[in-house]
Amino acid sequence: MSPLDRKLFRDLARMKGQAAAIAAVIGLGVLMQVMMGGLVNTLDETRKAYYDRYRLAEVFAPVTRAPNRMIERIAQIEGVAAVEARVTGSALIDLEKDELPVRAMAISLPDSGSPRLNDFYLSSGRAPSPGHGDEVMILEGFAKARGLGPGDMLVATMNGAKRQFRIVGLAQSPEFLYTTAPGEIVPDDARFAVIWMRRAALAAAYDMKGGFNEALVALNRGANSASVEDALDLLLDEYGGTGAYGVALHGSNRFVSEEIRGLRISATVVPPIFLAVAAFLLYIVISRMVQAEREEIGLLKAFGYSSVEVSLHYLKFVLLIAVLGAAAGSVGGIAAGRGMALFYQLYFKFPFLVFDLDNRSFVTGFLVSILAASAGSLFVLSRVFALTPAVAMRPPAPADYSASGEFSPFWKRVLDQPTRMVLRRVSRHPGRIGGSVIGVGTGMALSVATLTMMEGFEVTMDLTFSVIDRSDMAVSFVVPLSENAALSLARQPGVRHVEPVRVVPAIFRNGLYSYNGALEGRVQNPLLNRVVDRQHRPIEMREDGLILGRALADILHIQPGDSVTVEVREGRRPVLQIPVIGIAQTLLGAPVFMEIEALNRALKEPGRISGAYLTLEAGEAEHVIEAVKDMPAVAGVSQKDDAYQALTKLMNEGPGFTRYIMTIVAAIITFGIIYNAARIALAERTRDLASLRVMGFTRGEAAFVLLGELAIVTVLALPLGVGLGYWLTYLIVEGFSTDIYQIPVVFSPSSQGVAVLAVVLASVLSGWLVKRDIDRTDLIEALKTRD
Repeated sequence: MSPLDRKLFRDLARMKGQAAAIAAVIGLGVLMQVMMGGLVNTLDETRKAYYDRYRLAEVFAPVTRAPNRMIERIAQIEGVAAVEARVTGSALIDLEKDELPVRAMAISLPDSGSPRLNDFYLSSGRAPSPGHGDEVMILEGFAKARGLGPGDMLVATMNGAKRQFRIVGLAQSPEFLYTTAPGEIVPDDARFAVIWMRRAALAAAYDMKGGFNEALVALNRGANSASVEDALDLLLDEYGGTGAYGVALHGSNRFVSEEIRGLRISATVVPPIFLAVAAFLLYIVISRMVQAEREEIGLLKAFGYSSVEVSLHYLKFVLLIAVLGAAAGSVGGIAAGRGMALFYQLYFKFPFLVFDLDNRSFVTGFLVSILAASAGSLFVLSRVFALTPAVAMRPPAPADYSASGEFSPFWKRVLDQPTRMVLRRVSRHPGRIGGSVIGVGTGMALSVATLTMMEGFEVTMDLTFSVIDRSDMAVSFVVPLSENAALSLARQPGVRHVEPVRVVPAIFRNGLYSYNGALEGRVQNPLLNRVVDRQHRPIEMREDGLILGRALADILHIQPGDSVTVEVREGRRPVLQIPVIGIAQTLLGAPVFMEIEALNRALKEPGRISGAYLTLEAGEAEHVIEAVKDMPAVAGVSQKDDAYQALTKLMNEGPGFTRYIMTIVAAIITFGIIYNAARIALAERTRDLASLRVMGFTRGEAAFVLLGELAIVTVLALPLGVGLGYWLTYLIVEGFSTDIYQIPVVFSPSSQGVAVLAVVLASVLSGWLVKRDIDRTDLIEALKTRD
């Protein structure tokens, strides 16, 4: 080992605290890079393998009722590789007497064998036997949530008739990775079920003998999905086709894709921030290290070492820290990625997991760490080339502090000597102090951003379920009914108020942008489920246009005054051109609103409603539930409390859990930056502090000279951290917001106060650790001078 390499390891041992803190910052950045990169790859590859292994259809074509002979004609469409016809229908599962019926989707299986498309994974029991119409297989998630299993009995209402079935198996399906009831966006295993049974039995229940109401299509390699969808629409139009759509628009796949997209954005935005902070810290460390060792640099050059060799020595110091941090981060990222992948496997109901590390994230993590660490160091190492032995071995010229000013007699009387020393240090070294302020401010910005994001989750919950949704219960119908249905609900004992709604599936287009959603008709002044603006003021429904949710307005790139094309996928399926008259603040989904009577006129179906919001008398929920369960036209019932609990679970235990990880990482980063700043200051001033002790200063006074500087740096960093956190929040929130929910950026005093408190506590802890080192300093060793 060369003498320079031995010196390198001695320097690392001497500065192990600073080196470890910087390596931790780099490691956390690489950990996030590897974890998120691997998680995105794993989810994407698992999804693809699941879809491929169980043959998920690439095009779905729902229809009112089409004869079986149409299957042959569909198979002749150019680009179609396989076709599967099936029967589907909505159902209600009756549970305990005082409990709401659970919405379910009934799906047919071929009368013999397994489906060619949209096959299932049998997790327990067996599939229903051919010819046994009373046997069903149900979705595993619902079964576990309700404590059901093979051998249990199930009562369900199908097409207005109650039927009793025996559960023979539990299944998972690529079609139901993200399980929500029709018209809802928040998953709840306990509130939605899927029932599979043989086609002959299900066709008899829904009057579909000799016909089907959904065609599943697989495409040839390279086939154009859009052209196949157009051909299907043309072919099935006379049979009530409601519009074929590709798997990209399938509800479950869309939600999974949105989650992967959000993780990919986070993986792109967050880790580079951590690595940039680490590069800045390394720049400060190596800069001050070169300044402190200028005599050693001169001595090395005098003994024959070239400027390149000496520069490489200091560059090795930086690179070793960067590589150690990146290596630790990679190992931690693999472990964290596996843990998060298993978490998502349970959440998305994957029966298996294809864990696929993103090799690019390793390469990117190491390269960015090394380049970021080297970039700042190269500016410093240019000074090493400039130093000649004669100049370097001479003490540096005394700094000129004449422009820094003197304390007036008043301040000399008011301030004691240690305080004046602290203030002189700050005024005489603004560059160094500024660097520390930027470093601490950046760390605080990470805490501000993550805490603000968490506050945004809470605001989403409060605004959705307190300000917007003031109902107790929502009822949806199997088909649109007359307004008399609302009157019938209002007459039920325990119902205080009923507010009708009309929901129509539609595709919204604006040039190249489109969105598959629903058009919601609301009364002129909705009270139970309101539409509000950014200031949370109610918006009145008008007859002359649409009001778009903010998320959909961004997706379609539309502003008030523009027109949007609405392709209705129900009834006569008209294509409407309607102006946009307003933008609403919505945090769940991407809805479109219109005055209900104006919507019915546009559809040429006056006086129709598809559901209603209800408020109930206190203690009357059980009676209302019993009354609603006996209404054959009711397709589903949901209580606001259930939706609240489901969304809370989604945010705390589902994908939203990632925000807790980011908050913990931000806290560690913040502490690492502050501790580093304190350690760097101690390394620079150890000899000065020892001199003060010899001159008669107490340990507390000597420590105050150093820690007072840290306190000033912290105070100056607080407003900078708030400002940087403001912009950083928008980047992080963009990654977490999806079609399911949008996170508002809300800068509340509480979240900023917590961030300030975190920085102050980190400063106090760092100060205590540094003071402990000051107290342990060997005065004789610290005061030795190099000859």
